[in-house]
Amino acid sequence: MKYQKVVPHLWFDTEAEEAVQWYTSIFPDSEIIAKDTLADTPSGDATQMVFKLMGYEFMAISAGPYAVKNPSIFLSCSVDKENEELIDKLYKELKKDGQVLMPLDKYPFNDKYAWVQDKYGTSWQLWLREHRSGKNNIVPSLMFANGNKGKAKEAMKLYVDTFKKSEHLASLNFPPGMEPDTDDMIMHAEARLGKKRFAFKDSGHKHDFNFSEGISLLVKCDDQKEIDKYWEKLSAVPEAEECGWLKDKFGVSWQIVPKVMDDMFEHGTSEQLARVTQAFLKMKKFDIEQLEEAYNEK
Repeated sequence: MKYQKVVPHLWFDTEAEEAVQWYTSIFPDSEIIAKDTLADTPSGDATQMVFKLMGYEFMAISAGPYAVKNPSIFLSCSVDKENEELIDKLYKELKKDGQVLMPLDKYPFNDKYAWVQDKYGTSWQLWLREHRSGKNNIVPSLMFANGNKGKAKEAMKLYVDTFKKSEHLASLNFPPGMEPDTDDMIMHAEARLGKKRFAFKDSGHKHDFNFSEGISLLVKCDDQKEIDKYWEKLSAVPEAEECGWLKDKFGVSWQIVPKVMDDMFEHGTSEQLARVTQAFLKMKKFDIEQLEEAYNEK
């Protein structure tokens, strides 16, 4: 069975379900796949949502005011020219009670582009593409700024080397004369990680944000060997290792999760899910055998 290997994960205080209902109402080809409750976590009962926007899978959780989303990871949404009016609709909806970072307009790099941060703190770039390409319409995009300035190329190489079925697709450096963005920095690059496109860019400007747990990247693993591999390749901040979460050398947060947990949450009883939750809350790196023992306990 095919599944999306790397899934963007959005952290909310209490509004995950409300936000997901809103997102799936304004984006086409969208649906809510699952809603689960993680009982008795340090944040209380946490609501977890699985959903798709334009066919692209996401997860969201209401887990308290401990992580805040920011534009260090934004979601780039491209729209085919024959469906141009969709950009107008998305822009109108996403900016409501949000913040316009770059207004919808024609720019030297695109005929119809906007950058907005919605009312829940998620950042979106909307842009027009000339030809239908068959690529995923939504592309998670990572911006390397402040202490990470100039490290987009290094990060992209690490991720391509780490994930199977991955490759570097394209890179474009800044042209001269755009200081503080210099010509040794990445203006835009793309790589395919686990069959899905991700974008990377550097920024020489000073920003008041860095990568945070507000948007993390969740990796679905087939077995313990795969969990161990990704953990070894990516984890660089020992104190950030908790409940399957880690941070890499750039501060990007990842969740390394066994695919079997999808089946547990889809088919398990509330008692089974409570046992699994209590088991993984005690872990740093997930141990599939221990999770299955908790799930199957009589």
